Amino acid sequence: MTFAAQRRGVALITALLITALAGSVAAGLSWNNALDVRRTMVMLYRDQAIQVAVGSEGWVRAILRDDTASGSTSDHLGEIWATEIPALPIEAEAVQGEIYGKIEDLQGRFNINNLLDGNGEIDEPSFEQFERLLAALGLDPRLAGITADWLDADQTEGIPDGAEDPFYTALTPAYRTANQRIANVTELAALDGMDRESFEILLPHVTALPERTSINVNTASLAVLQSLGPNIRETDAEGLISLREDGGFVDYAGVFAPLIAEGMQQWISETTSYFQLKAVVQIDTVRITMFTVLHRDPNSPDVIPISRSLGTI
Repeated sequence: MTFAAQRRGVALITALLITALAGSVAAGLSWNNALDVRRTMVMLYRDQAIQVAVGSEGWVRAILRDDTASGSTSDHLGEIWATEIPALPIEAEAVQGEIYGKIEDLQGRFNINNLLDGNGEIDEPSFEQFERLLAALGLDPRLAGITADWLDADQTEGIPDGAEDPFYTALTPAYRTANQRIANVTELAALDGMDRESFEILLPHVTALPERTSINVNTASLAVLQSLGPNIRETDAEGLISLREDGGFVDYAGVFAPLIAEGMQQWISETTSYFQLKAVVQIDTVRITMFTVLHRDPNSPDVIPISRSLGTI
């Protein structure tokens, strides 16, 4: 082979290598650009989904205001607010989406913060009610004492069940007890002895509200109804649920008077001030779940959002 032919061969190979390298660089730039575009669109859809979820609060607030304006004297599961929000279509930047959800009565649950009385001390009737709730759910009764220690202001461990800072700070990672009312029931997941299974069983039956609240017997779950008195069996609670099916109890005070202690009667009611909106929004492949706690003032027409969280209650 002549020298000129060798030079032409080297030049051809060099050209092919440059073409391949340029193609590889172009492909990489194209892929990165596609990822950037997709990432931007996902962020845009997420922001839009959050705005839609927040916007749905206005609709729910109107429903709760109308319920008050209707002159209804009780809140029960036969009212409009208690029906699930059907999937409603939404459009965003030429892509399809939907929103759906439900409104729940938070006073149909046991308020963990009721364990503290007005002086910040453990309220014995509420403590006993929580013990009964745990028993009705088949959970470890020690959790009542452990929860009480988490809330109370002192560092004295309850006997025989309890855990304070010395126990939790010895863990890895270390943390401390709240020593005050909690803002969210997810804090209970940090309790000694609270495993994932127990937490998931307990979660639908408890809430954490900013003040002491009564139980709305028209919406309370079977386990919460059982917890109201030591002599309320599961079959009794099932009978109570059947009795309230047609628009709630006609005379709830009369029904529960022989079933619960006199001191507990002030902590049951047929009306509610605290509700939770669960709004699920999906736009394209992006889905967000927003939980909003709403307070309806019984002395005014206002319904005010007091907390929001994404992805968890």
